[in-house]
Amino acid sequence: MLKRKHFGFLSLAILAILIKIFSLFPEAVERYYSDGFYPIISQTQRILIGWIPFSMGDILYFATALYLLLKTIAFIKRMIRKEINRSYLLHVGKKILTAALVVYILFNVLWGLNYNRVGIAKQLELTRQEVLSDDLMNVMQQIVYRINALDSLARINRLPLTRKRNLFEGSVFSYQTLAEKNSLFTYSRVSVKPSLYSYLGNYMGFTGYYNPFSGEAQVNTTVPVFIQPFTTCHEIGHQLGYAKESEANFAGYLSASSSTNPAFRYSAYFDLYLYGRRYVYLLDTIKGKQLDNQLNPGIRKDIRDLREFVNRHANPIEKIIDLLYSQFLKANEQPSGRVSYSEVIVWVIAYYKKYGRL
Repeated sequence: MLKRKHFGFLSLAILAILIKIFSLFPEAVERYYSDGFYPIISQTQRILIGWIPFSMGDILYFATALYLLLKTIAFIKRMIRKEINRSYLLHVGKKILTAALVVYILFNVLWGLNYNRVGIAKQLELTRQEVLSDDLMNVMQQIVYRINALDSLARINRLPLTRKRNLFEGSVFSYQTLAEKNSLFTYSRVSVKPSLYSYLGNYMGFTGYYNPFSGEAQVNTTVPVFIQPFTTCHEIGHQLGYAKESEANFAGYLSASSSTNPAFRYSAYFDLYLYGRRYVYLLDTIKGKQLDNQLNPGIRKDIRDLREFVNRHANPIEKIIDLLYSQFLKANEQPSGRVSYSEVIVWVIAYYKKYGRL
């Protein structure tokens, strides 16, 4: 007869296996999870936690890290005192596996299954194609035209965004404007907050992140202000169920570029330019330099300022975190790893070819 103490562990293992099997069927995930269960659970999270003015998810992460640290210290002490035997190791191993199963199940049920959905390609009827030089340059010329046109107005409207309230309210309004044209992007029950680890994040290489366990979108509000609107819209994209980074970037672009605030539209095209620029330089360095030279001096200065900000905070630990995060993305249906962020340009090209506009 199966002992009760093993029943819970086996139940978790079976549930994890069932979730994995379900994830292998994108159409089913899209229909029953992303369009069915997820909107309910995510809005419930935002109702319960969104009203709290600080990040509960960040506190949860801190408490978890502290707990693991204390447990590790206790384990080391037992090793020093030679109080570890086979039975104890098996007990610890089982607890670790149980915790891993719980985290895996919660992560996927609360949000992670969105990695396995059909996603934005089906919703917007976009066809993903190989990035061709002519298509890329056509889109990049459009981006250059728009960002140059927005340059002066964006700088005037940029200063108020240093207030977090203005930044977050502007991002929500951007989605409301977009939702008037496409209800897929309807965003309600707001839960967007400044990260408690913003300064630390500068050294870890993140500008924002979504916490699936609390349903909060966290934004690093210490990075240059001109990238914060797009970052915030990107994180709201994650809240709406766009787990893959290229799709969250695309949702962020669609919303920020729909804003009535020039600073938001500038931020959208600025980030798109940087992502597209990477592809251009890979294909043709000369064309890349020609595009750079077409930018207004102020925009080129923003690029330099962002590069200097990143270089100022560069450190060996960031590289390790970057590598680990890249592996996490690869394990979650994004084989390009960190490069998957830049793949937003693929969706932008597909969108431009279908609708003839950006």
